[in-house]
Amino acid sequence: MNRKPFYLLSLFIGLLLLQVLVFNNIQFLGYINPYIYIVFVFVFPYKTNRFPLLTTAFLLGLFIDLFSDSGGIHAFSTTLIAYLRIYFFRGIFQKTEVDYEFFKLNRETFGKIFNFTVILTLIHHFILFSLINFSLSNFFYIITNTISSSIFTLVLYFLGNFIFSRKQ
Repeated sequence: MNRKPFYLLSLFIGLLLLQVLVFNNIQFLGYINPYIYIVFVFVFPYKTNRFPLLTTAFLLGLFIDLFSDSGGIHAFSTTLIAYLRIYFFRGIFQKTEVDYEFFKLNRETFGKIFNFTVILTLIHHFILFSLINFSLSNFFYIITNTISSSIFTLVLYFLGNFIFSRKQ
């Protein structure tokens, strides 16, 4: 029996609940908020058909928006990084469509994983904070929030990845 759909469903629900119940209530230094739910986009299986990823990324962002009362900004930013993910995947990991079936993110070097996650996290956070502020007069505030929240999110992601990774 294939356990991948059950794993993805439990990851979806777990990250949604973790974000809504825990991380949305964290305001480090008054404005830094981790958005750990985007990890789902990083670990979703790589396939040639991107429709399942785009759909589930949109639904994840939509549920975060519903619980956070944020009007669709999480859905848009999460769907955007889900769409852009394949281009950065091809550029950073140097993989082709043949490699999708056998690719595991945790088998790659730390440098490649770091570059991949940092780029997608920065894009997500920049779009998110740009839509929250919706004004270029707050550009410095957008950049400050993007960088600081990205650092906090990435530290939590790599710390959680280190703690919960299985020894092989």
